[in-house]
Order: sequence, then structure tokens, then C-alpha cells
Amino acid sequence: MEYKKRLYTAKHKYATMSAQKVRLFADLIRGLYADEALDVLRCYPNRGARLIEKVVKSAIHNAEDLRDPDPEELRIVEIRVDGGPLFKRWRPKSRGMSTVVKRRMSHITVVLG
Repeated sequence: MEYKKRLYTAKHKYATMSAQKVRLFADLIRGLYADEALDVLRCYPNRGARLIEKVVKSAIHNAEDLRDPDPEELRIVEIRVDGGPLFKRWRPKSRGMSTVVKRRMSHITVVLG
């Protein structure tokens, strides 16, 4: 009988950063081992790297809580950054006009296996 590996997920919903900025770091670590991914993310000073780093750590801790037999062999099977809702605000401009300021959010999902 072949051993089937479990999948461990972690999500950060409503992260207050646009998905476009966070996706850059998701593309960097897709397919890496979890500990390698954390090492790569620690090299970047960007806030998007910190957000993904927290979600990867959470997925690792979920695997430890569910008693994964080999937590250091976990690989990032799937990492997804989806767009979330928008906050729309008005900002006054010259000559009595106004423009819309869109505060974008994102949903970050990490699956380890």
C-alpha cells in the first residue's frame, strides 16, 4: 500500500495589500521546500514577503499540530494570491473635481504537501 501524503493549508484573507504586489513573491517560492521558501523570503525587505512568510509559517505549524510524520520534507504544492474586495474612497482634486482611490485587498492561500 502506497503512503498518500496529506495536504496542509493556511490562508490569510483580507490582507491589506494588492494581489499584484504579493504575487511577485508567490512566484518566487512556488514549488520549493517550506524551509527553503522561508530562507528566500527573509532576504527581501518588502511587506509582501512578510505577509507570505507568515502564511507559510502558519501552514508549517498546522502540519506539526496535525502530527505530520516528516515536517521538514514539506513542499509548497500550491500558492495562490487572489484579489479581495476594494475600499473605494473619494479624494478631492483641483477645480472642484474628485477621483476614486481604490484600497485593494488580497487573499493568500498556501498548500503544503
